[in-house]
Amino acid sequence: MRTDEELSQIYYRHVKTVYRVCFMYLKNRYDTEDMVQNTFLRLMRDKTEFESVSHEKAWLIRTATNLCKDYFRHWWNKTVAIDEAEKVTEDRPFVIDETLEKVLALPSKYRTAIYLYYYEGYSTVEIAEVLRKKPSTVRSYLHSGRKLLKLEMEGNIR
Repeated sequence: MRTDEELSQIYYRHVKTVYRVCFMYLKNRYDTEDMVQNTFLRLMRDKTEFESVSHEKAWLIRTATNLCKDYFRHWWNKTVAIDEAEKVTEDRPFVIDETLEKVLALPSKYRTAIYLYYYEGYSTVEIAEVLRKKPSTVRSYLHSGRKLLKLEMEGNIR
């Protein structure tokens, strides 16, 4: 079991990264906060021995990604009652520039690879480990994602 001190250190070291990864999927503050909390609750129950700080970060990103994907698999998260539609708001706790907005609009596999590579500074090998894909697949995602971004950005210039 991890001590409270150890859990606190891990939390403060990685909470911003986990938040950004969850926000990338959920796109609203409240659901994102729930997923961040669920990610760290999962850490509290998990007995994985981390080899390094980068290993614990990768584990947290992978867990957060899986929890966010699971969130969308449940049918009740896909619908909002008509009388509740007015109350649903999108609250963005950090600034999203035009480029990040375009990254967030990409299909999931490209969005995740591009975000981890450019915004979190992961190498393609590290991303492959986190996503449980081959490095060549991650490079392909990056290549295709860049092409889509370029087309989108050039379309806005004209």
